[in-house]
Amino acid sequence: MEAVQKEYWYFLVLVISLTFLKVSEQLRAPVSKVQLQDGMVLDCLCPWTGRLIMVSWTKQPDSKPLAIYHPDYGVNYAAAYEGRVEFSNASPTDGSIILTNVTEGDLGLYSCFLQMFPEGSWTKDTLVEKSGISTVSVHSDTKLVVAESQNLTMWCKYNGAHAGAVSEVTVEKLWSDQQGSTLLGVCKEQEGSVEVSDFEDRVRVNCSSDLELSVQLSSVVKEDGGLYRCNFTTDTGVQTTSIIQLTTISTQERIGLQDVLYLYIGGGVAGAFVLMSGVFLLMWLSRRRRRRREEYRIQLHPAKRRQNNAYDQGAVYDRMKKGTKHQSKNNPVYVNLQTVRGYKKRQR
Repeated sequence: MEAVQKEYWYFLVLVISLTFLKVSEQLRAPVSKVQLQDGMVLDCLCPWTGRLIMVSWTKQPDSKPLAIYHPDYGVNYAAAYEGRVEFSNASPTDGSIILTNVTEGDLGLYSCFLQMFPEGSWTKDTLVEKSGISTVSVHSDTKLVVAESQNLTMWCKYNGAHAGAVSEVTVEKLWSDQQGSTLLGVCKEQEGSVEVSDFEDRVRVNCSSDLELSVQLSSVVKEDGGLYRCNFTTDTGVQTTSIIQLTTISTQERIGLQDVLYLYIGGGVAGAFVLMSGVFLLMWLSRRRRRRREEYRIQLHPAKRRQNNAYDQGAVYDRMKKGTKHQSKNNPVYVNLQTVRGYKKRQR
């Protein structure tokens, strides 16, 4: 009995060590999502061919395996999952598990580590979400266009303040047939702090204190185009979604669009120049036409022109002759009076 227990503990330590062992090749499959329900299947089907060495399952944040399968040593389960977890063993390279008698404590992110010989290590994550929550779908008109090999940042911003405070934000890329999705990142509020997780090598997820999530795609490729969905879960159990449509274009198409843009800009500048030139030309012609009309009117009425000129000159002369009241008081006034001789009676 003691020998069996010793062998068991040795095997368990060996399994944990192999879990963190660096192998010749390690690939990570896209993250999948399942709804919490009894008898749910957590998929871990390796696409490689070869000899299966071992399969182990963990649940974050705990790093200890909850289920282990070895072709020679059999299976081993953690005490909390004893009798509730079993391997499906649908194929020699299938490490999927079936979980029964589920509770809300089974919600979270599960990781499958599968060791193959001679290929190496293959990993797949599965997110178990709560089912039966009310959903409010918001079809956003957000459309983004990016050229291949460039970097892009997408934002998931919550606009439904009436539905409660946000407690978790996830972003996923919908498959082309919209029958599934690939989880890119999770932003969750936990014990007064914000926990951020991303699951793709070219994807970096950042999250602010008010749970505004940003997704940075580096070196965009053609396959990155499609629909992205942001999921906002509130403390009242309401889930709100928004859709982002991303279109990718090749470098040649980008150069063509730049040429068209420059053409439109040049055409707009040239059109504005022509319009302003036309306005200035019309203003010049209008002034010239007015001036010629006045000259022609003066030629037709020369007497009126002289009369107007004499009147204007007289008015100016009268204004020049007039003085101020102060000057009129101080200056002497000269008056020409006619002298009348006295009448003398002549003697005859």
